[in-house]
Amino acid sequence: MGGGSWATALAKLLLRNCDHIMWYMRRDDRIEDFKRIGHNPAYLTDVQFDTARIEFSSDINAVCTAADTLLLVMPSPYFKSHINKISVDISSKTVVSAVKGIIPGDNEIVSDYMAHRFGVDPENEIVIAGPCHAEEVALDRPSFLTVGCHNVELAEEFGRRLNSPTTRTIPSSDIEGIEYAAVLKNVYSIAAGIIHGMKGGDNFLAMLVSNAIREMERFVDEVCPRPRCICDSVYLGDLLVTAYSRFSRNHNFGSIIGKGYSVSTARMEMEQTAEGYYGTKCIKEINKKYGIEMPILDAVYDILYRHANAERAMRSLGKWFI
Repeated sequence: MGGGSWATALAKLLLRNCDHIMWYMRRDDRIEDFKRIGHNPAYLTDVQFDTARIEFSSDINAVCTAADTLLLVMPSPYFKSHINKISVDISSKTVVSAVKGIIPGDNEIVSDYMAHRFGVDPENEIVIAGPCHAEEVALDRPSFLTVGCHNVELAEEFGRRLNSPTTRTIPSSDIEGIEYAAVLKNVYSIAAGIIHGMKGGDNFLAMLVSNAIREMERFVDEVCPRPRCICDSVYLGDLLVTAYSRFSRNHNFGSIIGKGYSVSTARMEMEQTAEGYYGTKCIKEINKKYGIEMPILDAVYDILYRHANAERAMRSLGKWFI
């Protein structure tokens, strides 16, 4: 469910191990173009598909009725506008979220929203995360995904549907921690991009990232306490790839700001959604309840929402770094 780069990459993986899939896209013209040319007309256009194995539909309720597993791959800012069109009962479905963000306005991770809005059993909810760019999956580069579920056997079962000669899945039971970490790494990637744009240097960037993982650990350990190793790939690895990679839209968004452009200009320049923009505000509001020390989050929030000078705000972080 979704028509962007990540949805396209995951569909490629699934069709290695499944006979056929259903694919919900909201635009009929996009579906017709896909069928005609054999690839997504807008994203990852080099990835060819056997469209005879795909049942396309712009009817979200028809897809939800027929499918046994719902894989949600929409940008978080537009998630509710899609998902709230569902009027059929999906409470018994397996629901998989590959949404790397949080729901603006509700300040909820996707698993919580699906449980309370649609009555989905938390034992049947799965999240996909990890240091894995859609573009590199499309290029068949070695990729690693973490599949999180309270029911680890279900995580392993779904993971087998994504495995390929170049993609390995790692099961986890830390579904909430994974989701919050996926939001936070986008926030920190914006900060990393700002440092890159202002030519702050590798030394400064390394200090930012090493402190960002500590800040992430403080937050997830307080909000969803349980044993976890923050150095695992789904936490630290995902932060590293998002902070440093040229494929990272959040990094690129921050880089535009770091070069001296306004936040509104940076948003207009982006062809794809920088989810960290929304995630920053959501986490800031959630943290009002907890009062966790989060200087990097606070600095990014001040830049994005309070018109703080980006270079000055980033340099002021130095006094917090250890």
